[in-house]
Amino acid sequence: MGKRAIPVVDLSRFTHGNPLERLAFVEKLGNAFHEIGFVGVKDHGIPDELIDGFYSNARSFFRQPLELKRKYEIEGLAGQRGYTSFGKEHAKQSKVADLKEFFQIGQEVEDGDPIAREYPANVQTAEIPAFTSLGKQLYKAFEQAGGHLLRAIALHLGLPENYFDDKIHNGNSILRAIHYPPISEEPNSAIRAEQHEDINLITLLVGASAGGLQLLSKEEQWLDILPEEGEIVINVGDMLQRLTNNYLKSTTHRVVNPPREEWHLPRLSIPFFLHPKSEMALDCLPQCVDSEHPSAYPPITAGAYLDERLREIGLKK
Repeated sequence: MGKRAIPVVDLSRFTHGNPLERLAFVEKLGNAFHEIGFVGVKDHGIPDELIDGFYSNARSFFRQPLELKRKYEIEGLAGQRGYTSFGKEHAKQSKVADLKEFFQIGQEVEDGDPIAREYPANVQTAEIPAFTSLGKQLYKAFEQAGGHLLRAIALHLGLPENYFDDKIHNGNSILRAIHYPPISEEPNSAIRAEQHEDINLITLLVGASAGGLQLLSKEEQWLDILPEEGEIVINVGDMLQRLTNNYLKSTTHRVVNPPREEWHLPRLSIPFFLHPKSEMALDCLPQCVDSEHPSAYPPITAGAYLDERLREIGLKK
């Protein structure tokens, strides 16, 4: 096996480890996010059967005829809930749409928090009810794993461990099932997903069913990310990069088309984009600003920043 492009950490060392193991985890995670912006995580606590069940139901959903899927494409939601058809989204610097269709599940507020009014209802798939019901369970499992990772990041940044807890509670996170259909003809310059950075705090990605995910290294080289069995891939998003004044790296990544002999294979991938509540301020943290690193960004809230970015990638008009 070749050298890994990204390091791997064991989340159980943080959630169930002794103080020394926790300390080592925080340091390894923090360094990976500072230097590469990506890490593989094992023992993340997300049950395999939940991942596998959601996967197979997502596959069934995307196999449905387009007119059926289109029933779940809701006008005016900027793709934030339900189905988004092929060719709607593009990377912000690209004019060519990515070769993908997707389905999104958002926050379900269960504790009477008035923030519920901000969120559109989730879209239920009548033909394949397990797709959306398992999606909601997977959403909560991702949220929990993401919360642990943000506690470790807070400690690495010299913040209180629970710094992010109230900011992500009932946050605007998104679970997205992405289907890259088989490629039937020479693509018109588009690849499955053109190079981009994620918008959110961190992204948790489970089992891309085929290779193709690559990151752009500091040396400007594209490196393949090949997670091992049972590993999820985590990367820093632009909100966390902004908050840490570029100390933690939101690394450019893309999904390339497979070799021609694999064009007939579809690809399914399930990212969870962990967002805070819209009101969270993304002003650079004071401990990440000094005379050598003056503040690189003007103050903005997470909600205003998300809005700006959804317009740039063509989901919001």
